[in-house]
Amino acid sequence: MRSRVSPPPLPPSNTLDRLWLTEAVRLREEHAGPLDDAEANRQARAQGGQLPERIEYRALWLARRDGLIDALRHWRQGARLAGLALVLLALFTGAGLAFAALGDGVRPVNVFWALGSLLGLNLLMLLGWLLGFLFAGDTGGALGRLWLWLSEKLSRDARAVQLAPALLAVLEQRRLGRWLLGLGVHGLWLVAMSSALLTLLALLATRRYGFLWETTILGEGAFISLTQALGTLPSLLGFSVPDIDQIRASGALTGGAETARQSWAGWLVGVMLVYGLLPRLLLAVFCLWRWRRGRAQLQLDLQLPAYRLLRERLQPSSERLGVSDAAPEQLHAPGAGAQLDGSEGAVLVAIELDPSHPWPPKLPKSVADAGVLDDREQRRRLLEQLTRFPPQRLAIACDPRRSPDRGTRALIGELSRCAAQSRVWLLQPQAGEALDSDRLQDWKQALDSLALPHSTSAPLTWLESGHD
Repeated sequence: MRSRVSPPPLPPSNTLDRLWLTEAVRLREEHAGPLDDAEANRQARAQGGQLPERIEYRALWLARRDGLIDALRHWRQGARLAGLALVLLALFTGAGLAFAALGDGVRPVNVFWALGSLLGLNLLMLLGWLLGFLFAGDTGGALGRLWLWLSEKLSRDARAVQLAPALLAVLEQRRLGRWLLGLGVHGLWLVAMSSALLTLLALLATRRYGFLWETTILGEGAFISLTQALGTLPSLLGFSVPDIDQIRASGALTGGAETARQSWAGWLVGVMLVYGLLPRLLLAVFCLWRWRRGRAQLQLDLQLPAYRLLRERLQPSSERLGVSDAAPEQLHAPGAGAQLDGSEGAVLVAIELDPSHPWPPKLPKSVADAGVLDDREQRRRLLEQLTRFPPQRLAIACDPRRSPDRGTRALIGELSRCAAQSRVWLLQPQAGEALDSDRLQDWKQALDSLALPHSTSAPLTWLESGHD
């Protein structure tokens, strides 16, 4: 037995995922042309709701059919692996900066070379991010683009090619891309600075370092002023700052007293914390706040041309405006599905039967006859009815003398997804006619590929009672 197609698996509260997949489908159609969406449109119309909800439902239905939901899961896995790789890179980078700044302890540490090693790259990248943020509208700098590129490569799914552009397109609506990727960039640098600070503390705790400053063209007054200026904010947090005598003594190319060593070590750690780690922490928190605030305001942009074109297909004018003319006294009664009113628990329908074949068979009163589907209009009308009023059981009669071509298989699949349980009835040939065994085998293979039960015996008992 085959169950009716269920609603898209994404939770209704996950607005970002719904919009993300909807935008991915739009980009896919923009690049590859319109998708085969007749069934998706029908399901969306049957689902009801406002136009944005129908557009999202249609996109999620197509995304599930075409594997985009699986591709999104693979992309997320790739994004996590890319994030983990970047975090490990940040950890090793931070530790490397600390080792490069202090060395092995054999030679005294030039305090300003050490400070430049610890903070120089971080401050240059921070300045680049700020300039890109203010003037170029950059969304995340080199690290952000590297993360997106790695996410796509590590997902190893060709269907995920539109996911990264779709995510950026959705986020651009509220200019959220800069906040999301900015959060990632500042988070990575926060990891790097934390790693550098912890490594710095570990080295200072386990090795004996002397500190000095050297110059050829500057006077000691410049170093005294700079050291005290940089130590002002750390001193407010309780970190030590070398006094003037200790600063002067450190310029004498000697190791200095023990108190001077501790003062320089405290000053270096304080400057590293205040000017290296705290700015990244504050920026990461700010980006997180802006990201959460903007994400709650995301919605579908109905002004996009692709969505305007979907309006008539998903929410026809007659549905939006209501009935404008009185119904005529007598309506044309089409051959397929005209007698279905939504109350049937079991339905029998036939596909492209030969006119000489006697139809319909004698049916129990509880089974409705949906006629014979011969043309596109009949198919569309019946599918619309079955989508709005899905029966409990549906039997699909087919003539196995015909070839099970792709169109017939697609129609059988669509019909089966409109009922809770479906079966295919392969009709016996009329008296005096033979059935090609190879053709019958083709039918069985085609129906097995659709995971549909099939039989050459009439399923009338099953239609009436639900069992054989």
